[in-house]
Amino acid sequence: MKLSDKHIYRVGSHSASWNDLPSDDDELDKFIASARKRIEPWLSAVFQAEHLNLLIGSGFTTAIGYVAGATTTGMGQVAFGSEFDIQIDAYAAREAALMGRGVANIEDQFRAALAVYEGLKVIDATKAEALKNAMDTQLRSFLESLLATEAGLINGDPTKRIIAEGVVQSFLLSFASRAASRERLHIFTTNYDRLIEHGCDLAGLRIIDRFVGALTPVFRSARVEVDMHYNPPGIRGEPRFMEGVIRLTKLHGSLDWFFNKADRKIFRKGIPFGAPADHTDLPHNPVDTVMIYPNPAKDVETTQYPYAELFRDFAAATCRPNAVAVTYGYGFGDDHINRVLLDMLTIPSTHLVVFAYHADDRLKSFLARTREAQVSLLIGPHFGDLTTLIENYLPKPTLDYVTSRMTELMKHRPPEYQSAPEEPPPGEVFDPLSGCGSPT
Repeated sequence: MKLSDKHIYRVGSHSASWNDLPSDDDELDKFIASARKRIEPWLSAVFQAEHLNLLIGSGFTTAIGYVAGATTTGMGQVAFGSEFDIQIDAYAAREAALMGRGVANIEDQFRAALAVYEGLKVIDATKAEALKNAMDTQLRSFLESLLATEAGLINGDPTKRIIAEGVVQSFLLSFASRAASRERLHIFTTNYDRLIEHGCDLAGLRIIDRFVGALTPVFRSARVEVDMHYNPPGIRGEPRFMEGVIRLTKLHGSLDWFFNKADRKIFRKGIPFGAPADHTDLPHNPVDTVMIYPNPAKDVETTQYPYAELFRDFAAATCRPNAVAVTYGYGFGDDHINRVLLDMLTIPSTHLVVFAYHADDRLKSFLARTREAQVSLLIGPHFGDLTTLIENYLPKPTLDYVTSRMTELMKHRPPEYQSAPEEPPPGEVFDPLSGCGSPT
């Protein structure tokens, strides 16, 4: 297996890599069938680990946007239009290089600009206010672009929208459909949009996060291991876990999280998915209120809050025995996330599954610090395509459950149910797929 090849997969003790897929449809089908025999059973076993975590990055929104025919928000650099742009960009570039991110993005720029802003408040209030106005303009534009991405996913071509919605639901259900005896799937995301929440609504999945409340959900620091149970009719004292429940943590915040300066609490506003840019709940001066990483909301306390709690949840969920972390659309450009994943892999019973469109320098650098036995890889446009991935390689837990039940049932049936199919009548050819004869 060579990481320089275009397509790579490594599952268990088997690995393969190549550059070009078969161009003939029949040959491609044979290739997929052969790869599926190794990949799907392995993923089915891995996904039933005691603790399953799914880490989603911006590539997930990009992939769904491609299916829906929508343009998605990029993380490219912006120009604040202030007199400190050169210094801000230079500092952002240095910090991105230190984190192994490569080229600086808008997050690095905001981190640098906020540091400059905090210093200017001490020495020159006028310049500080001018820089804050520039940051407000860019952050507001960024929020509007996120809402435009959401709107593009639901307001585009109806046929493509239906397909995209089906892909989102199938992807989430492949991970969320776990046995009731297993711990809930925990989804972590660095995305600011609400595509995961939208997909959960479509699939009927219930979300447990740190927000509590119906009208105005408030972020709670207390990490209470709440869950959802029900009492079956006629059974007393034996509550059972509800199906279709996941945990969700947005590591970098969300476009609908706001910091209330009056009571110093973080709450979530009811901004509709894909709301227009002039929605009344979208602030015109968002630097002080919108909880998007790395926005410190003005003071030392909120520089660590709520992000310290969110990353503590990430470390607690992954860094324990028999835990599995699966990544899709994550570019391994966040050093604080990579550090947690590497700490997780110091535990011998943990495992990491990486889905990626290509093996860039950031991923190669990360993999160089891991043990091959603990990392499964599915890399390349073939495996990165969500439709292909769902149709051919991701497990279908419901189907597996029914098949296992059928197998157990057949063991207790009379022998005639377990015998081989009867020979076809003369003049017919036996079809092993249908189990019956067909005329020659």
